[in-house]
Amino acid sequence: MAVTLSSGIRDALLSIQQTTASAATAQTRLATGRKINTAIDNPLNYFTAAGLNDRASDLSNLQDAMGNAVKTIDAASTGIDGMSKLLQTAQGLASSASATTDSSTRASLMKQYNTILAQVDELMGNSGFNGINLLKGDKLTVKFDGSTTTATLGIQNLATGALTATALGIATGAAGAWTNGAGTDTTGDVAIATQLTNVAKAITTLRSEASALGANGAIVKTRQEFTASIINTLKTGADQLTLADVNEEGANLISLNTRGQLAQTALSLASQREQAVLRLF
Repeated sequence: MAVTLSSGIRDALLSIQQTTASAATAQTRLATGRKINTAIDNPLNYFTAAGLNDRASDLSNLQDAMGNAVKTIDAASTGIDGMSKLLQTAQGLASSASATTDSSTRASLMKQYNTILAQVDELMGNSGFNGINLLKGDKLTVKFDGSTTTATLGIQNLATGALTATALGIATGAAGAWTNGAGTDTTGDVAIATQLTNVAKAITTLRSEASALGANGAIVKTRQEFTASIINTLKTGADQLTLADVNEEGANLISLNTRGQLAQTALSLASQREQAVLRLF
């Protein structure tokens, strides 16, 4: 036989069910800190927030790549600084050689000069980062936006090749090249003067390369800061669509608990009324 409930008991049970469901929702919001946890809660806000967060995640990955690009540029700049100092040392050795006519002194200075040039090449080869060496002519492509192929920056040295001493126009001196011949022969003097001119040009070239790297580095750092700001804006926008007001949800839960207790009391009173009616028979 089917059990028939009075309208009073049905109303009380319905109120309890609704209050329990609302309290569970409030507890979930308090636990997660979000008022929208699934697409069912609010499809428009849920998918809009998901799109904003996905965009922020994509930009965050690009931001990491930008950080590596900055380090690559810094490594190349440091390499150029070191190469310039070595060339200045070589310049000083050549100047010292031009100030003396002693063949043995010149030969010793030229040997040191050649050693310096070899170290220039070694330092250039060690100026890479993460497998990319801009001083060797490697090209670095930095992406600033994953949704387009135009927001990129290609970075490569001005020479588009390895910045070796030879590429900079400086050749090592052959044995006896800095020594004058007999009498009025000035072959050694001419060779030293040529090297001094070439070293000066090489230093100027390195300065131009350093300037270009500095400009590219400034662009990447600016875009890196801009990207960080955009990521923050996107995440803030997503949070505004989905985050719950913890204070409000806490107050709602207290109110719902009170309502639930009242509904339980109403159910008890309704049941007592029916029992009182039964006692009449």
